[in-house]
Amino acid sequence: MATPQPQGKVIITCAVTGAIHTPTMSPYLPITPDQIAADAIGAAEAGAAILHLHARDPETGKPDQTPEAFAPFLPRIKQATDAAINITTGGSPYMKVEERVLPAATYKPEVASLNMGSINFGLFHLAPKYDTFKHDWEKPHLEATRDLVFRNSFKDIEYILETCYGNGTRFEFECYDIAHLYNLAHFADRGLVKPPFFVQSVFGLLGGIGTHPEDVMHMKRTADRLLGTDYRWSVLGAGASQLRIAAQAAALGGNVRVGLEDSLWAGKGKLATCSADQVRMARQIIEGLGMTVATPTEAREILSLKGGDNVAF
Repeated sequence: MATPQPQGKVIITCAVTGAIHTPTMSPYLPITPDQIAADAIGAAEAGAAILHLHARDPETGKPDQTPEAFAPFLPRIKQATDAAINITTGGSPYMKVEERVLPAATYKPEVASLNMGSINFGLFHLAPKYDTFKHDWEKPHLEATRDLVFRNSFKDIEYILETCYGNGTRFEFECYDIAHLYNLAHFADRGLVKPPFFVQSVFGLLGGIGTHPEDVMHMKRTADRLLGTDYRWSVLGAGASQLRIAAQAAALGGNVRVGLEDSLWAGKGKLATCSADQVRMARQIIEGLGMTVATPTEAREILSLKGGDNVAF
């Protein structure tokens, strides 16, 4: 049985680029390896204990899940910060699981994300917000999600677990809906995942659970009932809901995730110039509640991570 998370310690995870937002949406979205490294390092300096990383094609900004795309920035971030590095296995919803898992399988990070169920993954409603796009791929990429199911079958989840667990990598279990918590409990019952479970509740993606405060409470109540003291709860709110949901979760003893993957904003109508802007805002909320932002060392202890010396980059 896992021990409860220390009271008053809040882990900030920062997701710096992701695969949702396209280059047209913000001039500050990190695209090149230099930009991704700089944004991640800045977020760590601002207080992020975990850095959640995707890669992109530096010319077009398209999501790129080849291990080679991660190679230019992983060692630089590791050398410049003490933050735990979290490599996505989500990649892009258009990718097959065999492609999505390759960077985590190659680099054996302390943490890898793992989506816990299939969902509709709607980004099409973002396309009409922009009259023109920088790259030809962006508008079709968004509009095609009207008919997109982000596949994360039980077989896919088992494949990622089997591929990565022998490396000592632990998982950020991304739960976009209540059923995903039941899926996690299923894998826990089978002994395929070990506590403490790092549960990242995702709110506000079209196709997943909403952003109402009752949605947040429903996620927490369900996780409490299914997982007891065996999990560490974190939240991410998409778009404008980012900091409101972060504040609610922190007040309830949870952890928070921010970054330009999840939201491009640093206040109403104001684009964040970097992920560190959002980390600083989250930190202000946490400290205003009388809590302390967890250091990377504390985050490793809370989540039972293997340490930065045991990765393959």
